[in-house]
Amino acid sequence: MDILYSALVFLHMLGLAGILAGFLMQVMTGNAKSAKVLLHSSLLQLVTGLLLVGIAEMADLAEMDHVKIAVKLVITLAVVVVGVLNLRKPANNLAVIAGVLAVLNIGVAVFW
Repeated sequence: MDILYSALVFLHMLGLAGILAGFLMQVMTGNAKSAKVLLHSSLLQLVTGLLLVGIAEMADLAEMDHVKIAVKLVITLAVVVVGVLNLRKPANNLAVIAGVLAVLNIGVAVFW
């Protein structure tokens, strides 16, 4: 179970890196593929985050703070929505919002 949990944490961090990379790609270069990178990375974060919470609950790996998880879920859903909107009509403002929300989610994870 620990190997699966560690693999999901690894994928979760890759999703975070992808969100930040998509944000930077769009703002700095205006690359057309940056919107897809941002959206797919945010979906990866959402799915792996849900799986991490599910596995932690099933295996009693740690005491879960459900309020913190709910806040992180709402922020992640906002990033996914912004990613979808950015895919439909790419705009630097949407990429900036997604990047700021991703950094806010990191802050919640680390400092709460």
